[in-house]
Amino acid sequence: MSYLLGIDTGGTFTDAALLRDGAPAEEAVLAKAKSLTTRHDLSVGIAGAVDAVLAEAGLDAAAIGLVSISTTLATNALVERQGSPIAFVPIGFSDRDLTKAGLAEALGSDISVSLPGGHGPHGAEQKALDLAPLDAMVETVKDRVSAFAVAGYFAVRNPDHELRVADFLSQRTGLPVTCSHTLSTRLNGPKRALTTVLNARLISMITALIDATRACLEARGIAAPLMVVRGDGALVSADFAAERPIETILSGPAASLVGARYLTGLDAAFVNDIGGTTSDIALLEAGKPKIDPDGAMVGGMRTMVEAVAMHTFGLGGDSQVSLGGSPLDPFLELGPSRAVPVSLLAKEHPDPVHAALDRQLDATLNGRHDGRFARRSNVPRAAAMAEGLGQREAALYTRLDAAGGPAALDDLLESTVDMSALRRLVKAGLVQMAALTPSDAALTQGHGPAWDVAAARKALTLFARRRSGSGDAVAACADDLAKTIVRRVERRSAEVVLETAFRLDGHDGAELVAHPLVRASLTALAEGLGASKAHVHSDGHSYAQSHVALDRPLIGLGASAALYHPPAATMCGVDAIVPDHADVANAVGAVVGNVRMRCGITVTQPTEGRFLVLGFEKPFGDEASAFAHAEQAARERATQLATEAGASNIVITVERSEKRVEVQERPTLVEATICAEATGRPPIVDG
Repeated sequence: MSYLLGIDTGGTFTDAALLRDGAPAEEAVLAKAKSLTTRHDLSVGIAGAVDAVLAEAGLDAAAIGLVSISTTLATNALVERQGSPIAFVPIGFSDRDLTKAGLAEALGSDISVSLPGGHGPHGAEQKALDLAPLDAMVETVKDRVSAFAVAGYFAVRNPDHELRVADFLSQRTGLPVTCSHTLSTRLNGPKRALTTVLNARLISMITALIDATRACLEARGIAAPLMVVRGDGALVSADFAAERPIETILSGPAASLVGARYLTGLDAAFVNDIGGTTSDIALLEAGKPKIDPDGAMVGGMRTMVEAVAMHTFGLGGDSQVSLGGSPLDPFLELGPSRAVPVSLLAKEHPDPVHAALDRQLDATLNGRHDGRFARRSNVPRAAAMAEGLGQREAALYTRLDAAGGPAALDDLLESTVDMSALRRLVKAGLVQMAALTPSDAALTQGHGPAWDVAAARKALTLFARRRSGSGDAVAACADDLAKTIVRRVERRSAEVVLETAFRLDGHDGAELVAHPLVRASLTALAEGLGASKAHVHSDGHSYAQSHVALDRPLIGLGASAALYHPPAATMCGVDAIVPDHADVANAVGAVVGNVRMRCGITVTQPTEGRFLVLGFEKPFGDEASAFAHAEQAARERATQLATEAGASNIVITVERSEKRVEVQERPTLVEATICAEATGRPPIVDG
């Protein structure tokens, strides 16, 4: 029997799951494990999770027949504007085109070499390609960049110019080259160019992750094929992903959806995956993740990458608990900033954390920074100091470094302006904040990992005795505050799912969730009262009642799903399904998916009776012949892509969409797209 190893690198944990190949879903998961994600070097967290899951299973590593990873690396890099320097080669684009779709902002200070050339909407060459500007610069450019991005005007209609430039660059530099037509077949040159630039920038980063993962596997005697999850939930070979890293954005959330489908068997459901930092909400339709028709939006940039339609909210187990509202009317606020739970910090550093908490509890007056800590992240000191820190940030970092571990903020900060410096260090990823979180509250109520319960209770007590402007304490005791925090997460979890549903219906989700009738409905359902009453008269009668509900059940994923999501589903008027292994559904989804590749071929009719098919130079004289050749070409290309991506036993399905207009009272074809989808399982070696 062969075994499948799925790995997911999240913001807080790296998860691993070991499955028996071919076993029923309810019996397939043999072992699972978690390791803290090491952001400075993801391979360290991956190795920790792999070692833990192998130890739990007691399995010989040589029995593993397939490994697949999902990762947040590409997503985080785009959000944080990171990546390697590249050179962009637009062909036939005007200066105005290059300012659209956020392309100029994404390019930043990277090199750009514009070339004359380009094609028209039907694939005819509009202007001859001139390589002279590139030829004059390539020798000086190649040593300053990691890859090239090439985008030709109407390259999806005719990729000839892109291919010629790519061949020129490959021969002269040996560096990776991304052509826009390989990433999308849709029109919109500027957006396709943006996608190409982002892809080129991510190549070295994803390649490093894949190489590190392979080294980790080889060191443990695992010789299985390595796959990567794309943003639409499909699997591709690691080599394929290294060429198209942009397609791995939203890889982690997509793996969760595939895992939800596998673990529950449901074809239609809302899925809420609550992690340490965020709640990611998406939809299962006909057994597949719902895809964003406009392309994945990451870091404020709209790409042409097919990815899950994901709605992300800053709500997780590590959301920092704070006081919002006004001094006279405060309320508990969750996130969006993330903090290390005090209970986790105390488990790792018990003496300094408990000493600080006890000192603060013994104080007569409450301090504004009670229960809050800071510590250096895993970034090596030399790398941190090379970040070009300002004088105040450098001084604060040095004091924190000298502490040799976590420092209480009331000890660390010497003035109010130090807090701004600390926030900048946190934003740069050099320092981590620790504070009261929902994970701490849940731990004192008997839920969560084996962290330091006593420290969590002390942090809750410090927070509970804070005073409002009227002089009232926030809560009577630690237990009361913990219950309030848990209920707040339950309520907020219901709100974000409803907000997502309203958005999918085309409404302003946040505005509708804030409406009094919707809020009243949530409260009534939470209290088991059914429909809420818009107004109750003195005789107890109400003429109008409201009830807001989802149209399908809610699948809860994440380590804390069983705590928060059943009450949230009740407020949304539906059942909650929290499957076994919901805490590692992302790792399960990373390895149970299929390879799936799509290819669309366009047929146009520029003049009556003359049909052009993308990829064929000669026109066709009738619609049927054009469609037949387009379908054959789409099938062959989809099969080729799926094979390159690692698929076997490939199955092809074909869809056709048409755009017609009335000409002399008869429908006439303007354009049609024949889309072939090739699906197959990844290669699995015998254990």
